[in-house]
Amino acid sequence: MKIISAVVLAASSLVFSSAANAQFAKAEDAIKYRKNALFVMSQHYGRIGAMVNGRVPFDAKAAAENAAIAESMSKLPWAGFGAGTDKGDTKAKPEIWTEQAKFKENGDKMMAEMTKLSAAAKTGNLDSIKTAFAATSDTCKTCHDAYRAK
Repeated sequence: MKIISAVVLAASSLVFSSAANAQFAKAEDAIKYRKNALFVMSQHYGRIGAMVNGRVPFDAKAAAENAAIAESMSKLPWAGFGAGTDKGDTKAKPEIWTEQAKFKENGDKMMAEMTKLSAAAKTGNLDSIKTAFAATSDTCKTCHDAYRAK
């Protein structure tokens, strides 16, 4: 039941994400939004990582459910990177706003890899999931290295 609720919440959030950008009353709200979306995504992504790395037993159903949520969540944080959200409680580097096209390209790559990971997880094949997980991790690392302060 928790997984179904999370999927419904993620799907609902996806539908309203474009409207959310217009609804941020303050830059701090946008920063919280993106940080929370990234946190939820990383939690579900990390569960797959634990299986891929052998820290927990592989569960094909759980992998598919977590990948689906991570994929949905990967589409959300971008609305929270609007003008004025470069200052405050954030690890976002200024390059996000000076290299917007490159930042968007990295975000698009990550979303595409999350989609591939979700598709691989639906097969239930651990080797396919490992390959897709590694590719997704590479896109995350590329963006974090360039645009996230330590």
